[in-house]
Amino acid sequence: MLDEALKLYFDLHQYPELAGAEKRTAARFADRLRRCGLTVRTGVGGHGVVGVLHNGAGPAVLLRAELDALPIAEQTGLAYAADEALGAMHACGHDAHLACLAGTAELLARHRSSWRGTLIVLGQPAEEELSGAAAMLADGLYERCGRPDVALAQHLTPLPAGWVAHAPGAVTAASRQLELRVHGRGGHAGLRQFAVDPVPVAAAIVLDAAGIGARLPAAVTVGTICGGSRPNVIPEEVTLGISVRAPTTAVLQEAVADLVRIAQQHARRAGCPRLPELSVLSASPAGVNDPVAGRIVREAHLPRFGSGHVLTLPPSLATDDFPLLTLPDSADPVPSVYWMVGATAPEVWSRAAGTSLVEKAANVPANHSAAFAPDPVRTLRTGIAAMTEAALAFLTRQPSPTLTTVSDDVPTSEGISAS
Repeated sequence: MLDEALKLYFDLHQYPELAGAEKRTAARFADRLRRCGLTVRTGVGGHGVVGVLHNGAGPAVLLRAELDALPIAEQTGLAYAADEALGAMHACGHDAHLACLAGTAELLARHRSSWRGTLIVLGQPAEEELSGAAAMLADGLYERCGRPDVALAQHLTPLPAGWVAHAPGAVTAASRQLELRVHGRGGHAGLRQFAVDPVPVAAAIVLDAAGIGARLPAAVTVGTICGGSRPNVIPEEVTLGISVRAPTTAVLQEAVADLVRIAQQHARRAGCPRLPELSVLSASPAGVNDPVAGRIVREAHLPRFGSGHVLTLPPSLATDDFPLLTLPDSADPVPSVYWMVGATAPEVWSRAAGTSLVEKAANVPANHSAAFAPDPVRTLRTGIAAMTEAALAFLTRQPSPTLTTVSDDVPTSEGISAS
């Protein structure tokens, strides 16, 4: 089973697809789920994949992974690296998430006599744009597969492979992805007196926006700056692509208000013909682990990995649209748990500068880096075991004395293991 998961991982890693274009990735993932015996629907909310395995009366447990890659040219030098010409890379570990989830689906399907309930497996598109979860919900996700009783997800992190990490309570930040259009009046570079140049206005906004994080527990990042066509032409406008993240929606709204104030202030000062226009491209609430469900998953992981390899992490400003799948604005949100899985090879970790966990993690290739290269075997072994243990903690367990451990590769729960 681990071999099959690795094959899928290497295949997906070599052929990354960006948000909204995950056709091949979705097809490969859907095929694996079908071969495991799940009933599969595709094309949900774009290229979304939904696999369902009904296995008697019991809880409905949703497991989610992401389909999309990032617009980064890979520089790992791996034998299975994506071609740089593709301009895309699985630099956030979504390929590993999918492979782990396929492995878990296979284990649970193979040993369905040991549990009762309904398994719902999602391959979600467009997570990097924070739009895929909303698209799947809008396309009738829960009308198609039923509302789950609990939702589970995991994510790679630059901790040592073989470790998992939990954050009690808040685990991911609230986020907005924004587009800010700064309007000027175009003209000739030699006749600046007849123009209003939006480039220095945009530059001033970028510099001042960076200071928002000094006043608030928020991160404001300008990831793209687009404007102009030639060095001797003053453009009509400049567009900024901005990510704003904060631990709560209230702080996020305050940070966005600060950004608007800064942008309008600089536009007025420069005499721009119009105030800047701000558009929300996508949004996600903060991710908060359900206290009861979170404790259940952590307690399931402790005997599997050992207390020395199950860490507690503080909340981060990383974001994910997974919380939308919990229906956070409903009267009865779906309990959810989201945890981290280490991905750094032992030899890379041991060479990393620093003595503390934080220092070492800052000195290894991490998510969104062109050099991000998870340890395949250790990472998938851990991810499959972590997700399987978590799912079994909620599904109704059945006595199954005939099950025996078939391999020590990924012992997952009372005789269920991956070979």
